[in-house]
Amino acid sequence: MVFMINGNSLRIISANPANFAEFSLVTHLSAPPRVWKQEERGCEDAFVAMMKTFLLLILGLAASLQAQTSAPVSIDASKHPNLQAAFDAVPESGGLVTIPPGNYEITEPLRVKTAETRIVGGGAATHIINKNETGQPAIILRPANLDTEKKARLWRVQMADLRISGSEKSGDGIFAEGIQEIYLEGVSVDHHGGHGIVLKDCYEDPRVADCIITYNKKSGIEILGCHDIVVNANHFEENQDALRCVDAFNLCMNGNNIDDHLGNGVIIENTYGSVVSGNMIEECNGTAIILDRDCYGITLSANVIAHHLEGGIDLRDACGCTISANTFTIAHKFSVRVGKDSERNTISGNTFCNTYIGAGKDKRPAEHKTPMGIDEGTGVLVEGGVNGLNLNGNTFSGLSTAAVWSTGEVKNVLVTSNLCMDCGRKLAKNSAWLSFEQKTGVMIKDNLIESPSSAP
Repeated sequence: MVFMINGNSLRIISANPANFAEFSLVTHLSAPPRVWKQEERGCEDAFVAMMKTFLLLILGLAASLQAQTSAPVSIDASKHPNLQAAFDAVPESGGLVTIPPGNYEITEPLRVKTAETRIVGGGAATHIINKNETGQPAIILRPANLDTEKKARLWRVQMADLRISGSEKSGDGIFAEGIQEIYLEGVSVDHHGGHGIVLKDCYEDPRVADCIITYNKKSGIEILGCHDIVVNANHFEENQDALRCVDAFNLCMNGNNIDDHLGNGVIIENTYGSVVSGNMIEECNGTAIILDRDCYGITLSANVIAHHLEGGIDLRDACGCTISANTFTIAHKFSVRVGKDSERNTISGNTFCNTYIGAGKDKRPAEHKTPMGIDEGTGVLVEGGVNGLNLNGNTFSGLSTAAVWSTGEVKNVLVTSNLCMDCGRKLAKNSAWLSFEQKTGVMIKDNLIESPSSAP
């Protein structure tokens, strides 16, 4: 807000040059000093009262103009030359940008630099197509001054109901950095040469819900340095990996459908206090879920983990974690691997199985021209060096491997109350189904192991 005195006028100008007000001033600056007579005192008092009222009017108008300037706005992108112009029209106070259906080809990133901003399309018919061939993202959500002000942040930037596609030569679909409480909903992100969505240092409460993230050359979602993360009810298909969460806290990943990934499903590194539950994870060429680099306090529960060429859950470096109530089927090399750097974990109440459908029949054949076509089932591999593991109340059936086996000396391992049926199909006859290399440091008790005579 600017106040300007011009002659006998006072001009008030807001940040928007179109908004100004002008008042006439009655000044006596050029008049010589005078002494008010008694009969003029009333006039003097009236003049002072008038000036007070005048000043209050000025302050009220100034506040009104300031409110007009800072109010959030609604912007129709079709009224602007291009999408970037529409985004640039959003004031610092934020607003709503609506993008009508249509194809919007871009060759350099669209940049959103304002907080409290929501960008909404008309569904998948609003299609932003990244034609960039130098590895640049389609959309960048980032404070404009982040390079010079490392603590700069934007709050509550949201995107919904549109499609963003790229090519092998383009970069990420959405790259967000330094956005607090970011919210992505109903967005289709596909065919990018980089990640589908990157959340970097979006520390406070990032949310990704009801999106479909497919055919990206890197991760579907790449999470770096975030906190209190919600990833719910999304579809992931044929990315390299579905989701990577690194150097983070408190991931809540529930109700997602993860299918046909060229690498792995969910990779969590150097993260604690998280839950991955109620997801369907199928047909990774690698492993469904990996915990690595000092993970702790994580629960993996009630997931369906089906048809993976490597394995189901790999605890490479994870302590104090729980694996419970999951169903593992057609995991080729292991359903769960407990790595030598993983300690004090619990594996309880899970089902480990093949494609058995009853009456002595398997749904898939024992041999097929491709590995994905065969029947398979595996158990729990415990690497030498593990210290502290509770295996309790699991069901193991139709396995090529033993139910549980170790590859070296382990300590403080408790194996109790498990049911083992039709295991060791590809092992030598009379091989143990609960197999550890040493007897000390391991308690194997109260397990029900089917005898060969009762096997189907």
